[in-house]
Amino acid sequence: MNVRTFVLAAVFVGLLSPAAYADRRSEAKSQVEFGIKVAQSGLWQEALYRWERAVEIDPTYAAAWNNLAVAYEQQGRFDDARKAYDKALELDPGNLQIRQNYDLFKEINDRTKSRDSSR
Repeated sequence: MNVRTFVLAAVFVGLLSPAAYADRRSEAKSQVEFGIKVAQSGLWQEALYRWERAVEIDPTYAAAWNNLAVAYEQQGRFDDARKAYDKALELDPGNLQIRQNYDLFKEINDRTKSRDSSR
């Protein structure tokens, strides 16, 4: 095994270590929590940025995808919201909060589309 292959293998193993995963989840959680605080203050663009950042850091974090979906809804980006909810539910299908948010989103979104198409 040459040195380059060994270094690449070591980097790959390092990326998969539990400590690295915990660090990514911790950083993503910090982004989610900060996003919640700024959203509560009405700073939705900043919240959106934080939740996008969280899913970049840890794409397996269902709560971040859920919050991102809520922010997309608030911005009127309904296709993006549906995709984010789908991802959140894929990652954590038993999460009641995500399911409730998604069901409410679908109900309102479907009703709006139905009303718009009847005009």
